[in-house]
Amino acid sequence: MNNRQPKFIITGEGRLRLGTVNRHCELLRPGERCLGGGFYELDYMSHRLLLNGASSEYGEPTWEKVERLTLSAYYRGLEIVYSSWEGWKEDFPVSERIEVSYE
Repeated sequence: MNNRQPKFIITGEGRLRLGTVNRHCELLRPGERCLGGGFYELDYMSHRLLLNGASSEYGEPTWEKVERLTLSAYYRGLEIVYSSWEGWKEDFPVSERIEVSYE
């Protein structure tokens, strides 16, 4: 079954890893743990990386456990915003609240 979708995870070391995969676990490397995940979309018009939802395997991202977020330099200059699928939660401005580094 091919259900490849643009998904993201946050590793225990604070790495934001994105990819088009069937399952979130495909984004983890051996020995890594996951602090949650969801889906992503690049909005080039507003210069934003939009993260949303939750991983069926790992749940919503636990942003409070992330001191520094590291991701590819390809995404430098984009505002990063997370939206929960739970309607009562406000959007979380990731790049405003968490230090972001690029590699």
